[in-house]
Amino acid sequence: MEEQEYWESDPESLVFDRDRHIYYLLMMYQLLPSPYQGQEINRLTLAYFVISGLDILRALDRIDKEAVINWVLSLQAHPRNDSTLEKGQFYGFHGSRSSQFQSNNNGAAILNGSHLASTYCALAILKTVGYDLSLIDSELLLKSMKDLQQPDGCFMPIHTGGETDLRFVFCAAAICSMMGNWSGMDREKAKEYIVNCQSYDGGFGLIPGSESHGVCFLQIFVTLMDGNSFSVAGGATYCAVASLKLMGFIEEDLLSKKASCHIINVPLLLDWSLQKQAQDGGFQGRANNQLIRVMPFGLEEFYGS
Repeated sequence: MEEQEYWESDPESLVFDRDRHIYYLLMMYQLLPSPYQGQEINRLTLAYFVISGLDILRALDRIDKEAVINWVLSLQAHPRNDSTLEKGQFYGFHGSRSSQFQSNNNGAAILNGSHLASTYCALAILKTVGYDLSLIDSELLLKSMKDLQQPDGCFMPIHTGGETDLRFVFCAAAICSMMGNWSGMDREKAKEYIVNCQSYDGGFGLIPGSESHGVCFLQIFVTLMDGNSFSVAGGATYCAVASLKLMGFIEEDLLSKKASCHIINVPLLLDWSLQKQAQDGGFQGRANNQLIRVMPFGLEEFYGS
């Protein structure tokens, strides 16, 4: 009943308060509130949402961009010497200071815990604040990242012991795209993995044969129409479509092409996505799941404002 009353309330009471959102993001920029302290190891990811949010709200002038750049760069992993490159280590970015200087059960320091998702967030932050990504040692980063790709085309996020699914294929594709260098992945293998993840209902699961899942539905439509693919690494379906677009396997204005020209079933994908919208405008991440009422990052570009 309360839910129905909320959506039937005066439209003027639902006006987006830009200033309050900016103040909240600036608070998150300055410190990590207690409810988020358990996520300290993912601090770089939290920072990505803060910086991206401020950018969308056109408030990047409220932060010290140079300080942000220096902090992000300080989280990059570097080899002790050239010989360590042969040991399969990934030289991306750590998620936080605690992951950068973590130790094992014996108290010995673990030298490299850099993560593919943290690396995506780091480069996205740097790109957002205007840093020249050509200043980063792309050869080191991409050469070590290619070792994370598995025989089936998927990616593992760390050099040992990590799970593999579409989220990390997207991270790898976005990293290569931002760096302007595709030597860090085998695109054909990644494409085959993604195609195998499309389910019978049109959506994509995180791994082949798993349940379809997608959060950023409006961003999926944007990607299919005009190729904006950087907004957020979220649901499996978004990760699949965005990765294919970044890798060059989805053409411009795809919706005007014949279905037989597509490497994925686009009509079924769009039908599945539209079925996830509820009467009140919210979206379900998967069938019979709770509605998600937050707006995806791609909404602004979707409406062209």
